[in-house]
Amino acid sequence: MTENTPGDPYVLPEHEAVRQRLVAEHADTSERMAALSRDFGAIVEANALVAVDDEHDPEGSSTAFERAHVAALLAQAREHLADLDLAVERLANGEYGRCEVCGEPVPAARLEVWPAATTCVGCADGSAGRRR
Repeated sequence: MTENTPGDPYVLPEHEAVRQRLVAEHADTSERMAALSRDFGAIVEANALVAVDDEHDPEGSSTAFERAHVAALLAQAREHLADLDLAVERLANGEYGRCEVCGEPVPAARLEVWPAATTCVGCADGSAGRRR
């Protein structure tokens, strides 16, 4: 990547490198979702083989927790995929690297850590409930 001054959005020569990174992260997240889906299926299948009464079975609450935990991880991964898709769109539209709240550049270091970031650090800190 070329040198950016702090706060600069990604410049054109880095466009393809950023796109490739977003695509690679999308693929990694899709693989993680596939693994989580298999785990979820295995939990459901294992519970179907035994009569589970979550209220009275000492193991029931742990299997319910495992199922809920994997479901939550799947939901997070789906949201991350959607965020990555939006980041690719913003990159194609020339909007990637600009804060969607204040319009200022998102620091390159923030985008390195969280490539789907839509806000600068200041707006992310001051906007509870907004996307990162």
